[in-house]
Amino acid sequence: MKSIKTKYLKIPDERDIVFVLGAGASHPDGVPLQRHILPMILTTREIAESKIGQQVTEFVKDNFAFDNSKNLYPQLEAVFGFLDYFIAQNESLSSKYTNSIIRQIKENLIKLIHFIVNLRTDKNSKVYHQFWDAVSQRTSNFSIITLNYDTLLEQSFDFLFRKFGYIDYCFHLMNYDRRKELSNFNFWINPREPVPVADNESPVPIKIIKLHGSLTWKYCSCCNQTLLTPWDRELDLNRGTFTGYTYPDKTKYDLVCPLDGTQFETLILMPSYVKPLTQPVISQLTSEAAREIRAAKKIVFIGYSLSNADLHIRALFKKQLKCDDKIYVINTRQTEAFKLKYYSIAKNVTFINRSFEDFIKNDELIDQLFQN
Repeated sequence: MKSIKTKYLKIPDERDIVFVLGAGASHPDGVPLQRHILPMILTTREIAESKIGQQVTEFVKDNFAFDNSKNLYPQLEAVFGFLDYFIAQNESLSSKYTNSIIRQIKENLIKLIHFIVNLRTDKNSKVYHQFWDAVSQRTSNFSIITLNYDTLLEQSFDFLFRKFGYIDYCFHLMNYDRRKELSNFNFWINPREPVPVADNESPVPIKIIKLHGSLTWKYCSCCNQTLLTPWDRELDLNRGTFTGYTYPDKTKYDLVCPLDGTQFETLILMPSYVKPLTQPVISQLTSEAAREIRAAKKIVFIGYSLSNADLHIRALFKKQLKCDDKIYVINTRQTEAFKLKYYSIAKNVTFINRSFEDFIKNDELIDQLFQN
């Protein structure tokens, strides 16, 4: 019979490798790239027939010229930037678009992004499964910084759960607290507290730092806590509210904070030059990412373009990277302009012209990456 003991899971002071995942890592599974999101919002029938979809679409049509037939659309950053201008100035655009309406449109646009990304998330990912398999066979001393909202990465971890490790989102979740108000939700093991471990197991905490938030994080602005809802990610497009389900009968209900009844907010950062980086969870995750970068022997960027809208990411790495850090960039984009973005944050950069799915199938290339 296995002996079960409760113990702390220690994290080494240095990290063998830190992976940084961009949209290109989730795109093989159908998750849209940023440039695809606004066209999808403007052409998806379910959105067009919904209350918040009609409001956002009308605003874009009134203020931006675009051509569906030629696939010419404004950049998502431009739409958010326009909204943010009036919000920052506390001005109205017109009698139709008062300042309060503009704030509402911005929130609804964020919810539509949540809806679009979630359409491609409710499935298993072979690519991320291969990623976990390849990395776990070579080291347990790694962490992941991801800029993606989707949850394909975490959903693919299930075959490694408990025996290999526990996911650590690096901030406190409501799900850690075994309170009666939370009994209808999934409790989650906190890897920063003692966990039960069998004699033949040696699990480790695996940090997944989602710097731009997640579809499964529901934030309450009243109690300032976040609920993890691994399977409840749906959104009512007419009311703009999150939907939960009872199990196993799958009865729908409005998902509100179980502690105080406040409507949950999305916890995803929009693609904009103005981001709410002081939001408590995002601020904590940024500090955690800084420590991981400083502790890393090498950093591997996968499918990330280092977007001009992600100035905070550039600043984070520029401040925390050491001069002798080894940087690897796995991306099919190999233009000089693309490379210069990375050379602006580090000098020791190796570019690997591979897609994520091709890279993860190449054992020889992966071995070289871990041996260098």
